Amino acid sequence: MKKLWKAFLLSSVAVLAACGGGGGSGGESNLQYRITLTTAKSQLPINIGNSPANIGAFAAYTTTLYVDARVGSNPIPGGEDIFACNIVQGLDTGALYYLDGDEEHEDDNGNQLPFRSIVLGANAGGASFHFHAGDQAGTARVVCSVTDPRDRRVYSASVDIAVGAATGKVSSVTGVAEAPGVLLSRDNIARVPYRNNIGVQAFVMDDANQPIPAPSAPNLQVSIRPIGQAAVGARLLQGNQSGSVLQVRTIGGVGLFSLSSGPSNGAIVLEYVTDRFDNDVTNGIQDPVTALHAVPVVDNVAQAPLTLPTPADQEATVGLPFAAVFPVQGGVGPYTWSAIALPSGLSISNDGIVSGVPQGPGSYSGVLTVVDSLGAKASGNVKFTVEAGASVPNPLTVNGCVSNGSAVCSLPAGNVGEAYLYSLSVTGGNATDPVVWTFAPTPLPAGLRGSSTGNSGVVSGTPTASCNARFLVTATRGSVTVTQQVSVQIGANTAACP
Repeated sequence: MKKLWKAFLLSSVAVLAACGGGGGSGGESNLQYRITLTTAKSQLPINIGNSPANIGAFAAYTTTLYVDARVGSNPIPGGEDIFACNIVQGLDTGALYYLDGDEEHEDDNGNQLPFRSIVLGANAGGASFHFHAGDQAGTARVVCSVTDPRDRRVYSASVDIAVGAATGKVSSVTGVAEAPGVLLSRDNIARVPYRNNIGVQAFVMDDANQPIPAPSAPNLQVSIRPIGQAAVGARLLQGNQSGSVLQVRTIGGVGLFSLSSGPSNGAIVLEYVTDRFDNDVTNGIQDPVTALHAVPVVDNVAQAPLTLPTPADQEATVGLPFAAVFPVQGGVGPYTWSAIALPSGLSISNDGIVSGVPQGPGSYSGVLTVVDSLGAKASGNVKFTVEAGASVPNPLTVNGCVSNGSAVCSLPAGNVGEAYLYSLSVTGGNATDPVVWTFAPTPLPAGLRGSSTGNSGVVSGTPTASCNARFLVTATRGSVTVTQQVSVQIGANTAACP
């Protein structure tokens, strides 16, 4: 009886195995899953030109990977989201691509999207995808996994793909200074959030433009070239090293040190030297690779970029004086202005006032350009609409000054730190109409301010800087308006106020 029962069990097992063995129906088999991963190319060149992923004879930076899973000798059951593949180690650059024409794997312009992990469906137990090299040399490991739905066990396979080859021989060295890339001179007292010491990094790369591996000894020598006044008093610092020359050991191809300025502005010229022979500058330099790096030293820096806000459209009349001032933001004053394509009869002063008497009607598109004291430049377009003129029977004048748009009416001088007060007067127009005064720019330069009090325009305040403060005063009485340039000399400095 025992023999008959044992024979029955063996025959039952054979029947079950036969039911699950063929036609790719691995879900009914008691055999274990097996997965393999292969690649068409196990070595790729470095993609320094950022060429896109592609397939074919000229797709030098892309390889195809094939994943296959079986149960026994038969393919596993097909379906969606069967294989999970990803780059697990080796490279920061390099990516996986589908290259299957599916719009979900492309951006809005039809370009293939890169992934570090992808999910693939199985067709006859297999699938293919692609690996594309980046600009980093090394070995990437790609792993694909499949889960057996019968017992939820996960099976994996991997393949290594070598990208390029680092030579380890120094080929170039470049430097970059900490943002904003400039130093303040040592004794400068400008109230800006910068300092007279900044960090500097030097990048030491090999023939394949890959970072030099971390050496056991310093492999970069940095020195201050004795060029210009900015080099006087400047010094390099790293750890216990301080002076005009130091030696640095790079990490991942990057050497870090700091640079302090001297009392003078200009440019500090740094010289970088490495040794291609043995990547060691402590035992003599036999095959030097050198580079120069200039770090600007200034007495002031802009706390905000120089910008010229979009100028408002301007209206003028033929034969009548015109004047307008345009605001500027950021940068470091004083500013210098210039303009092209202004209406005939108008010009711009160095302090940004467009004035004069328009000569002909029409629409004009002018271009204003402002340059700050550090050389930063900003430009903007301004539209002028000049109407045909009509005579004004009783024109207005301010303080009796000749109002031709460009003449400057000088007010009494003031002194820094002393209260200033002056009342402007107007003549002309209908004497029974009130006078409204406006001032531009707002606020006025150097701590002054303008206000309208009764029929008088009042300039007041406590001047904060010695300079020549120029601004525009506009008086309106009824339907008649006049704009007059005025100036207040503060202290002895005759330069225009910033």
